[in-house]
This record gives sequence, C-alpha cells and structure tokens, in this order.
Amino acid sequence: MVQIPWQWFLEPSNQELLLIVFISLGIGIIIGRGTWKAKDSSGRMSESKGDRAFFKGIQYIISNDHDHAIEEFTKSVQVNSETIETYIALGNLYRTKGDIDRAIRIRHSIILRPNIEEKIKLRALFDLGLDYRKGGLLNRALNIFLKVVQKDPSSVETLAEIERIYEEMRDWESAYRIRQKISRLVQGDHNHILAHHLVEMGKVSLEKDDVVGADSFFKKAISTHQGCVDAYLHQGDLYFSEKEYKKAIAAWEKVAGVAPQFTFLAYGRLEGAYSKMKNLKPVEDFLKGCAQSNSDAFTHLALSRFLFNEGDFEGSLKEVDGALEMAPYFWEARKFKGEILLAHGEKKDVISDYADLIGHLDMPYLRFQCEQCGFQPKELLWQCPQCKRWDTVSLIDSSDTLPKPSSGDKDVMPPLTVGREKE
Repeated sequence: MVQIPWQWFLEPSNQELLLIVFISLGIGIIIGRGTWKAKDSSGRMSESKGDRAFFKGIQYIISNDHDHAIEEFTKSVQVNSETIETYIALGNLYRTKGDIDRAIRIRHSIILRPNIEEKIKLRALFDLGLDYRKGGLLNRALNIFLKVVQKDPSSVETLAEIERIYEEMRDWESAYRIRQKISRLVQGDHNHILAHHLVEMGKVSLEKDDVVGADSFFKKAISTHQGCVDAYLHQGDLYFSEKEYKKAIAAWEKVAGVAPQFTFLAYGRLEGAYSKMKNLKPVEDFLKGCAQSNSDAFTHLALSRFLFNEGDFEGSLKEVDGALEMAPYFWEARKFKGEILLAHGEKKDVISDYADLIGHLDMPYLRFQCEQCGFQPKELLWQCPQCKRWDTVSLIDSSDTLPKPSSGDKDVMPPLTVGREKE
C-alpha cells in the first residue's frame, strides 16, 4: 500500500534507506558523471534514460514500492554500469526485501572496483556487514564491522553494530568495552547501559558458580549506575542463596529508594528472607511504608496479600480495593479479591463482586511497549528485543490508570515468595 510521504519518512529504516540513496547520488554526481558524458547523440540519450530510471526508482522508494524501485534501478545500471549510487541503492533494496545473496554480490562488485574512493569502498564494506547481519551470519558480520572500525575507529554506527552483535552472542565483556568506546565519542548517559552489561557478566559468573566474581560485577554495576534495579535484585538473590539474609534484605530494600516503581519486584523476595529469619513484622512495616510513599496498585496488592496470609481479612480487602480503585484494569488484583471473598466473604459479597467483574470484562490486560520503537513484548524486559535499546520497555494500559515503569522485568506481580528473576 502506498504511504503518504510524511508517514514514510517517520520510519527509521526508510529514512536510512533514502539518506543512503541521496548520499550515493551526491557521490555519483561528483565522481561518476564524467563517465556519462558522450559526444554523440546516443550518449546523451543514454544519460537521459539512466537519469529518468534512477529518479523514478527514488519515487518508488518514497512510495514504499520496492519491487518497482528495483526495476527502475536495474534499468539505470543497464544503461550505465558505472553509476555506483544506483548499485548501492539496489543493494539496500535487496537487503530490505530479504534477498541477501544479491545484496552481497552487489557489495562485492563495488568493493572490487579499481580506482574507487576509499570512503565509498568503506561504506560498501559496512553495507556488506549489514547484509550478513540481516542474513543471520553474525560471525561474518562481526568480522566485516571490525575491519571497518580498524580503518575508521570513530565510526559510531559501526561500533553500535558491533555492540549489538556482541550482545546477541552474549559476549558481555566485549559489548562493555565497545560501549566504553562509544561513550568517549558520543555525549550522553551511557552508564545505565554499562551497568546492564556488568549485571549480565555477573549472571554469567553465577552460571559458572563463581559467586565472588558475580558479586564483584553486581557491585561494579551499582557503582556505575545507582539506578540499576536488576543489579540490586540479583545481588540480593546471590546473598540469599548464600544464606546472608540481612545483606539480601539490604540490597532488595534499596530498590524502593532508587526506583520506587519497581519496588514490587522485591516484595516476594523480602518476605522469603524475613521468613527465614522467623520475623515477618518488618515486611509489613516495609509494605505499609511503600504504600504511603509510592501509592501504586502493585504495592497495595502486595500488602493485601501479606495481610491475607496473616489472617487480616478486613485489612486485606481494604488494600485490594485500593489497588482496584487506582487501576480497575488490574486483573491480578481483581482475581485476588475474588480469592479473598471466596475464602472469607459472605455470599452476597461474592455475587456483588462478580457483577462488578462483568462490567470490566471488556478491559484489556496489562500490556508492555517499547518507548523507542513501539514493539510490544508479551512480558516485561530490560532490553527491547527489537530495537535492542536498554530500559525502554514500559508497562502500558489504555486507561492510563496503571503505574507505568520506564523499563521492565519479566515478573509483573510476583507472588510473595522469593525467587530469581527469569533470565
């Protein structure tokens, strides 16, 4: 379907494709037009035909009609095979369509041309890396990008591609080093990404039963970015597994201070630790304090569950009603209220709540969305699986009544039992 121009321009991939086309066009004007000039009328006619085909190809790109764009660019190179900008555009179109083999052949044809400018050859090499990456050939893509960055160490886009590949390969130490290089070239906040890389290194150490190494990585992550919730959670998990319950509690309670919207991730852990210490009173105090300061639906539900387990029916019902008043879409709270009423409520209370439930059946359940690319994962994640950005997945709801964290974790409302985050 043909998209209106301004909608087309909003797509980052389309912006990149068109930018490359126009850059390539500029390059062709500078270095390639001399080969188009012919002294006879047939030469001038060829130039005209080639130009028309090229610009028609650009028009088809803007209209998102890649098949016809490929047709026109193919006509253009048939008229004049020396036009590098057309080959670049063709290669990008083939990659977009998933025809990786043709895209790769075009890149090689550009790279092997004699007397070609180094910048053009380097761009073709970078595009070749993108082709390999799109084709799932990560090792080949990595080798190509490493060659590019050897010749152009300040290429941020190449470094970013290398970092993404290392992340996909779970080579977190290498990803960390590349992000450090990017941080020296680009101003901005890089610490939260560096901290996530350090946490992932800690998780790998835990998989190898290297508790000391894991603890060191988690501590370094926290010192790098004090708001790294994942570091506090896993550090507490590590201490809990080592039966250092006081240290685990201290780590988990810090979440409330650095990121109150994520405090609910610590509730179950805290109860598990305090239960090991035979004293659950601090859990109640902590939850009540969070309910007063945070005042979000998750906290009220956690407090409701705790009070229910302690036999406080009235208090439990009050807290779950508070959660539903704040977030009527919150099905976890609505489900738990049903459990309370079935266990302790009167028959008329159950019937009344069921009638209220029917009125909310058309309400959507909790959903998550990446603030950067719009991707909607099925669960809460720290890193968007589509655009690979860190801390961009948010909890969303069409009623705008639920708390909306700025990044995520896979456990939306964990039960009040301790456990590790899902990897």
